[in-house]
Amino acid sequence: MAPSSELPPPATSSLGLRMRSGAMDSETSVRRRIAEGDTWSADAGTQAQSDLGTRDEPRARGVQTTSEEVQEDRTRRLRDRLGLVPREGQSKVRDEAAEAFMVIFETFLQRFEGDQGSDEWGARVYMRQLAQLRSDEGATVYVDFGHVMAHDERAAQALVENYLRLEPYMARAAARARTKAGGGSGDVTVSVHGLPAQQRIRELRSDRIGQLSGVSGTVTRTSEVRPELVSGVFRCAECAAEVGPVEQQFQYTEPGVCDNPVCQNRTVWTLVVERSKFADWQRIRVQESASEIPAGSMPRTLDVIVRGDLVERVKPGDRAQFTGSLVAIPDGGAGLAPAVAAQTGRGDARELAFRLAFVACHASAAGSDDELGRDAMLAKMTRAEREELAAMGAGGARTYAQLVASLAPTVFGHEEVKRGLLLQMLGGVHKRTREGMRLRGDINVCVVGDPGTAKSQFLKYVAGFLPRAVFTSGKASSAAGLTASVVKDDETGEFTIEAGALMLADHGVCCIDEFDKMDIVDQVAIHEAMEQQTISIAKAGIHATLNARCSILAAANPVGGRYDRRLTLRQNVAMSAPIMSRFDLFFVVLDDASETSDYNTARHIVSVHQLRDAAVTPPFGPAALRRFVRFARAIQPTLREDSARLLWQSYRNLRQDDAGTGRSAYRITVRQLESLIRLSEALARAHCADIITPDHVREAVRLLRRSIVHVEMDDIEVQADAEDAMDATSALEADEPEPTRAINIKRDDFERIRAMLAMHLHEASTRSEDDEGVRREDLVEWYLSQREDALADEEAFAREDQHARMVIKYMSTVEGCVIALRTTADEEEEAEHARGPLLMLHPNFSISS
Repeated sequence: MAPSSELPPPATSSLGLRMRSGAMDSETSVRRRIAEGDTWSADAGTQAQSDLGTRDEPRARGVQTTSEEVQEDRTRRLRDRLGLVPREGQSKVRDEAAEAFMVIFETFLQRFEGDQGSDEWGARVYMRQLAQLRSDEGATVYVDFGHVMAHDERAAQALVENYLRLEPYMARAAARARTKAGGGSGDVTVSVHGLPAQQRIRELRSDRIGQLSGVSGTVTRTSEVRPELVSGVFRCAECAAEVGPVEQQFQYTEPGVCDNPVCQNRTVWTLVVERSKFADWQRIRVQESASEIPAGSMPRTLDVIVRGDLVERVKPGDRAQFTGSLVAIPDGGAGLAPAVAAQTGRGDARELAFRLAFVACHASAAGSDDELGRDAMLAKMTRAEREELAAMGAGGARTYAQLVASLAPTVFGHEEVKRGLLLQMLGGVHKRTREGMRLRGDINVCVVGDPGTAKSQFLKYVAGFLPRAVFTSGKASSAAGLTASVVKDDETGEFTIEAGALMLADHGVCCIDEFDKMDIVDQVAIHEAMEQQTISIAKAGIHATLNARCSILAAANPVGGRYDRRLTLRQNVAMSAPIMSRFDLFFVVLDDASETSDYNTARHIVSVHQLRDAAVTPPFGPAALRRFVRFARAIQPTLREDSARLLWQSYRNLRQDDAGTGRSAYRITVRQLESLIRLSEALARAHCADIITPDHVREAVRLLRRSIVHVEMDDIEVQADAEDAMDATSALEADEPEPTRAINIKRDDFERIRAMLAMHLHEASTRSEDDEGVRREDLVEWYLSQREDALADEEAFAREDQHARMVIKYMSTVEGCVIALRTTADEEEEAEHARGPLLMLHPNFSISS
């Protein structure tokens, strides 16, 4: 018979009720006699048996039975008549509807046909699975819910509404089908997946208990795999009788009473471990995704229990999907649950407190397509999606521009930043050396700029676009919150590792806003994660190395609130040199006042507010862009010989520029060469190319150069009419410009003069033992002697002299990196004082800055 969508309750016959009632009455009579002091002996057993009738006394057919055998048989029959021995059809009531479903499910496993197969089972996919269990040494068959729906819609509906009731019968049907398929014997676990709808953790309520459901969320914590007691055999501490097996119902459950009629033990039991049945068990803490959390609400969590082959399927940071059933288990402290509910009579309030947990029959990590090959990725797409992807990849350079235009379309302008974000999402190729060392393939990007330049909007867009992205703020994040923390488990009391933002973003992007507001201690904590992509933990007796294979997208504000064009990038941001070297790309976005740009920006913003989605028409939609990114990340481009030659030539040029007059924003190291390789690989992926061409390398070098050189800064302006802070008199006063004029020095000339003067002062302080410094006039004369060959005439000589004096004044009065030492104006120092004050570098000044 086919089960209806609502299964009837198990049938209970009146005969069965009468049998159980009579047995309980007889049991009460015998137990009362025992309690009154009667000794259980052979005579007592004989008398009790005579009360119940002796027509069933055994007759040996030609075999002489001993007195012990007779007594054992009498005891067995007495327990049987008292209802203490379960017999099929008597103590267990048949669930006819569930048994009918078992027949339907077994037929489904044996007859359902999917894709055509080449073995003896042909298209019968589940019989093929069951037959392979012997060779795979597995015990799980994976059933697609859509297949059950196609086979019998009413049975599928009954499965959803009565999953916990039908689950044992599904396992029995699978075990029988396994035997018929030649997969060996033994228990089989049925893992159902592919439910059409997923429930949010916040939507799970008590009305879903016992039903088949699907939930999704982010894994934040996993316990170690432990053995779980499935059914236990217990030994009575008073008479040593073994009772069981006793099925465990989500907590440690002991027998209600000893099977020995003589013994009344109900409390003292010893677990017989060697005869009990155990299964692998793991608890997973799942938190609802950030996109599902309502504004102003705390994220909800759910404990998911997995068993058997499902353990270690997901890890912290995974966005996982689970299929199973919601169950209610007693809250902590409820204690043991006797098998006989009537014995629990304390009425304690905590026995009424239950909490929800989710027992999963299927678990899978979402967004793990990076490990798939290109062919496997295409196989998961529909024909229409493959055709759309082919059209996108056929555009070449035009496709690259269209991809950039499709990224964050509501943000106006900032094309270079969008190029960097696209390459970050595509990423480079992860490599592993022969020694086992991993080479980073993820690209780290930092956006620095004035307030109101859409830095946070870029971070929010990336966090919502990628399947595995975490958004956090630097000031509100600690080192443990970014990496990992060691917490104490509430139930077991053991210390476990809880994932931080970088672990949660594994194989994704971690977006950190207000990166410059982070404490230095917290910034140091992510050094290892940014380069080695691991997190080392040594706390509370736990020593572990965890994965943090993610890209970092950071946004930072300048030190003074707005970007100072007169300073270098390193002087504008509150970051250490090691942190800056770990970023592959730096983008500086400035709020320049321009009538044309202001008008275009304002018109775009007003249009977005007025027309919403109709205001922007990107070449590719978000879904198509996600598919392209997933497909492109499966490409493994290789480096060609001419491209490799261009790479090291470009790196050599960058190093030479860095050794020059200090034009670069930070020092060029081998990390920048690796950045060029990663950017070239990402560009090849953007063009769907298997080979890295010189054009890809040139574009990577162009992007990197925009990061490591100065922003086009204004010329240095020094007021000539300002009072000379170092000397009120000047020997060249007649040669200086008019008091009302301002001296403009080109940025390149200023950097050159500043570097030469600082280097001479540093060398002078190193040679001198008393650290007296250098007179101003001596410093100017030394500089002019160094520039003598480059000066063509007296006019150029006078201009260079003037510029040197203005740079010295700027370094002293504005930057404060040069200190003027005041001396007592006595007669012996008058002549020397005419050559200006003693100058020396500030102790905290860095020559490399």
